[in-house]
Amino acid sequence: MAVRPDVSVVVIVYNDARRLPRAVASTLAQSLGGVETLIVDDASTDGTGEAADRLAAAHPGRVRAVHLPVNSGGCGRPRNTGIDASTGRYVMFLDSDDLLDRHACLNLLAAAEDTGADMVSGLCDRIFLDLPEGAKGRIRPWYPWLYRHSVVYDSLSENPDLLYDTLSTNKAYRRGFLEEHGLRFVERLHYEDLLFTAEAYLEAGRTALIPHRVYNWLVRERTPAPSISNRRAEPANFADRLEIHRRIDMLFALRGAYDLQRAKDVKFVNHDLVLYLRELRDRDPDHQARFLDLAAAYLAELDPRVFEQANPLPAIAAHLIREGDHAGALAAAEYDPVKRPELRARLVERDGRVYWGAGRPRGTLGRRVLDVTAFGFHVRPLRELRPANTVTRLETRGGRVLMAGYVVNPLERIPRGAELSGTLEFRDRRRRSRTGRVRASVRHEGDRLTWRAEFDPVQKIRPFGFVDPVWDVRLRIRVDGEEVVTRLGEGRGSPSLGGVALPVRPRLTRFAGDRLRSYVTEGGHLAFALETGSPWARLTRAVARRAALSRPARLARQRAREVSRSVRRTLTGRNTKIVVFNRVLSRLPVRTGLAVFESQLGRHYSDNPKYIYRELRRSGRPVTAVWSYASSPKGFPDDARLVKRGSWAYYLALARAQFWIDNQGFPDRLRKRPETTYIQTWHGSAFKLMGLDQPRLKSGPAGDQARLRRMVERFDCFLVRSGHDTETLCSGLGVSSELLPVGYPRNDALVNGVDGDPELAAEVAALRHSLGLDDGRRAVLYAPTYATGPKGRPVRLLDAPVDPAVFAQELGEEYVLLVRPHYLCRANVPPGARAVMRDVGAVPDVTPLLLLADALVTDHSSIMFDFALLDRPIVLHLPDGRDLATGYFDLERHAPGPITRTEDELVAALAGLDAAEAEHAGRRRAFAMRFGEHDRGTAARTVADRYFPAAPSRRGRRHGRAA
Repeated sequence: MAVRPDVSVVVIVYNDARRLPRAVASTLAQSLGGVETLIVDDASTDGTGEAADRLAAAHPGRVRAVHLPVNSGGCGRPRNTGIDASTGRYVMFLDSDDLLDRHACLNLLAAAEDTGADMVSGLCDRIFLDLPEGAKGRIRPWYPWLYRHSVVYDSLSENPDLLYDTLSTNKAYRRGFLEEHGLRFVERLHYEDLLFTAEAYLEAGRTALIPHRVYNWLVRERTPAPSISNRRAEPANFADRLEIHRRIDMLFALRGAYDLQRAKDVKFVNHDLVLYLRELRDRDPDHQARFLDLAAAYLAELDPRVFEQANPLPAIAAHLIREGDHAGALAAAEYDPVKRPELRARLVERDGRVYWGAGRPRGTLGRRVLDVTAFGFHVRPLRELRPANTVTRLETRGGRVLMAGYVVNPLERIPRGAELSGTLEFRDRRRRSRTGRVRASVRHEGDRLTWRAEFDPVQKIRPFGFVDPVWDVRLRIRVDGEEVVTRLGEGRGSPSLGGVALPVRPRLTRFAGDRLRSYVTEGGHLAFALETGSPWARLTRAVARRAALSRPARLARQRAREVSRSVRRTLTGRNTKIVVFNRVLSRLPVRTGLAVFESQLGRHYSDNPKYIYRELRRSGRPVTAVWSYASSPKGFPDDARLVKRGSWAYYLALARAQFWIDNQGFPDRLRKRPETTYIQTWHGSAFKLMGLDQPRLKSGPAGDQARLRRMVERFDCFLVRSGHDTETLCSGLGVSSELLPVGYPRNDALVNGVDGDPELAAEVAALRHSLGLDDGRRAVLYAPTYATGPKGRPVRLLDAPVDPAVFAQELGEEYVLLVRPHYLCRANVPPGARAVMRDVGAVPDVTPLLLLADALVTDHSSIMFDFALLDRPIVLHLPDGRDLATGYFDLERHAPGPITRTEDELVAALAGLDAAEAEHAGRRRAFAMRFGEHDRGTAARTVADRYFPAAPSRRGRRHGRAA
């Protein structure tokens, strides 16, 4: 008597004689012994049936072949035939162009028997064969977050997200389960997997998931005969998918499983719909309209709550399809802040909010779904907006090229009157340094910028020949000093961009090519390919190209590029500069009086180093000042020498300096020489655990601890504000240098006021005027510390703590809220909130903001220690419910003002500030005394007197630049 197989693998095939043996080989190689392979040939016409018979004959008892008499046109009937003909206790499915992992059957069967599950699902990897081995993105797991751990569900309602994985091929089904519930695939419709798997999830008494890979889905996108799942451009394909979804809806409705139906519809919006919309980019308007009409009819059937539960951009796309805004829908489907950050849509401001789309959003649902204020398009730097650039003209005339187009200007972020200039850049795709530049005129036209360029390509674009066959083109726009880089592409209003020839003269010879011919990439962008018209030149080029593409030539070029990159990295890399600093530059003589200043790693001219520098300049000390800047020298003092952080000039200045002055840390591994005095001012007192007091550092890698010790051991002087600093901050960091108990130089003005400092008084007055704070309302500064998201990354956009409309209604007549984000993020103040809120994130130095603020709202940021010196109201707003006793002290016990947890509580606290002064003023003064006991208004002068010689008399003073 024959032994019943443990698993039957049903391999379905149609006209795939070449790949079928490979698929069957993956079943024969299974580490589980009792595997039956059942090949179902769907009436192939290319010899596939014969190949199946040969495999069955070669492996009797292990492989069987079944032949359908007539092609079914889909996958449903072959799979059903396989189920009926199989004999295994469990059934699996394999497509002839895919592969099973070697241990797939073993792992799935073991999980089924261990858990008693009716179906077991494992991880599927999509492998993109068009990409080379090892290329990034070649292997993409299918919804891997479902498969992080082994898990068992007793019903689909325990995890409706299972509906994201509706593949039938990465699962094993108990055969008795299929028979008991009559589970079979629908026939004569594509995407039968979706319905079959949804029904299986519903019927299964238990479903198990395992984190092991079981299925390799092999994807070849560039093929003349794409698979069914890759024929998304066909309206009939989409119609089948919608019909399958309607049947699933009916299935859930019959069960009364409306929550599951809504979860399935959310998945449809997030996944299925977006797949199709991204295929429509380069289709003609009629084709797009047919697709979008099909989609609109189905979307009209969905529960409106689906649009609020789906991911924002897919929900926007779905909603706008229903509203008939096809351009806005397609733009939303294509926009991906990480992978496709190209903004094609119009954005509109209505009632102080920013909305996606061309018109006013209709109804409450429309306002909620289309509101993209939280994306921060209105506050992002122009360079991050990535606006789309649509070419409207591309032609040659008399040997000259005429190009024109327009760039989206969202929310008119580029204002009228801005100084505009443009440059077209043609870049060799392989070597970006090889660039041809053409001047372009740019004009402002409301919600778009139009541009035009006319040039002789022979003069402006000089390919090398042979080795640079593809050239991309971009438009670089300068806007009042800022730069926006856009990629040229097709869109509404574009002519046919393919096939336009630009005459060129390669540097090698005309045999290398005599023109660049335009084409549109898969991403919808304009590019040019080098070609030649002469048949002899084409032959020469073909020979040269074959030689250039030969394996030895490719290896030689790759090696040359690697050597070139390695040399550049070696000569300009940070490690090289540090080695040269320690071994060579630090042997140069120290320059007396040379002081290098740095604040926040070069981000700004601010904080304690700024006020020490100003004191040295005011008192005329013989100091030559150098300031480091991280990205732009804008805002740094004109009377100091400026060096870019990390440059050779920066390291040379540090090597020869008599003084290092900063508030965070100069680069690690630089060995400070004994002749240099390092004055570490730091940048705040501590509530949060610092240095080795942090659990992640205390129990972390030894290398991180060693790095901290190296940084701290270089300090010669460390400024402290109180005994609390000594006990907490200095102890946590491991500071062993001289502690200078003088307070912070930046706080001198908070103690003394600005009457004796005309420069700072003018700075505060100018800031007050620029913020529009001359109308008599009081200014409340909101300045929390940085927040982290789910993965521990800093939150990039800081929202106001009170809804702008609520703030305007309840507090707007008396207060203006100044929103000051941590330097790792940006404020997200809606456009309509400008009457009552101001974004002050761009103000480099916080001290002037503290001086003009009438009250402070913060969380556990160290800014509360500074502001307390002003003896003005402080509110601690902690909506996340954080434990206030997890820092160095119980903040609730010592709080310098009321603590609020909700928006309503914060509004009430601000409305009652004056009335609560009697209760909180004493606590605030005690707080300032405890944590700012050394802040006496003399810190900058004390540091100057302690380390810097006094200015010489006029008679003996030397000429030279001084701080």
